[in-house]
Amino acid sequence: MKAIGITKAGGPDVLELRDVPAPEPAAGEILVRVRAAGVNRADILQRMGQYPAPPGAPADIPGLEYAGEVAALGAGARAWKVGDRVMGLVPAGAYAERVTVNESLALRVPSAWSFEEAAAVPEAFITAHDALFRQMRLRAGERLLIHAVGSGVGTAALQLAAAFGARTFGTSRSAAKIEKARALGLEVGIDSSREAFAEVVKRHTGGEGVDVVLDLVGGPVLVGNIQALSRGGRMIVVGLTGGRSATIDLGAVLSKRLTIVGTVLRARTLEEKIGVTAHFAADVLPLFEGGIVRPVVERIYPLAQAAQAHRLLESDTVFGKLVLKCDEADGGT
Repeated sequence: MKAIGITKAGGPDVLELRDVPAPEPAAGEILVRVRAAGVNRADILQRMGQYPAPPGAPADIPGLEYAGEVAALGAGARAWKVGDRVMGLVPAGAYAERVTVNESLALRVPSAWSFEEAAAVPEAFITAHDALFRQMRLRAGERLLIHAVGSGVGTAALQLAAAFGARTFGTSRSAAKIEKARALGLEVGIDSSREAFAEVVKRHTGGEGVDVVLDLVGGPVLVGNIQALSRGGRMIVVGLTGGRSATIDLGAVLSKRLTIVGTVLRARTLEEKIGVTAHFAADVLPLFEGGIVRPVVERIYPLAQAAQAHRLLESDTVFGKLVLKCDEADGGT
């Protein structure tokens, strides 16, 4: 099969379209003919040698999310049949024409969707849903601040929060992204290149602050997060694009009785991932079918142009998601 391989740690040019052996489904697994794969920051880190794939996953083939058709069933697999349209998460290896996955980790693709739309869902929406509703217990009427609101996870979190009745605040260093986010339900947009986001939050909440912060940035925003949180507020750190380190005011954490949580999906056990997937299917798939929420896809590339997709994602100009179309593996340069 065709796949994008990482020839060595480095920049986008180390990605190479190559022929590799196709995987075979083990017991309880399905083999998926991948039609599209989402592009994520984690793929860039894996390419650079900073985020290795876990044991058992393809070390030199990036890709955390796929959409495609069931091509074969492993022994004992009964949840799906050949030809079913599925999407889901894998620890690595989605930049390829075939991928194997535990049958309980696959999700039904909404009937009216393209594979390209479906491939933009798993990483962003499952991450956002798990962080906001399973860990932070976000409730209707609560105030949520989303950093990097124009990112894949940011646009997913924004739509889910709005659908479940939360009030939404969002930051971006791009005024254009903030305007696009308003169309997805953003109530208060904050251009963090021009304004101190904690001050804006306080101004719009009568000095109370937000109940929950979804932090996709990391280090540089920690101080502001603590300032922006209300008493008893909760913060969950999902991404570290801005940096891994920061100085924390523990006095404020104690006096405001704050909760700070870190999360990652890739390192969880199979049982944990199955639970996350099942809750997501119950809560969010009906919203997809009803057209209430939808993935935001900015651009689609042929698989052979994975390097170009990585360059664009690294430019920080993308609103929503980039997707690779894997049934055009031999197209492009």
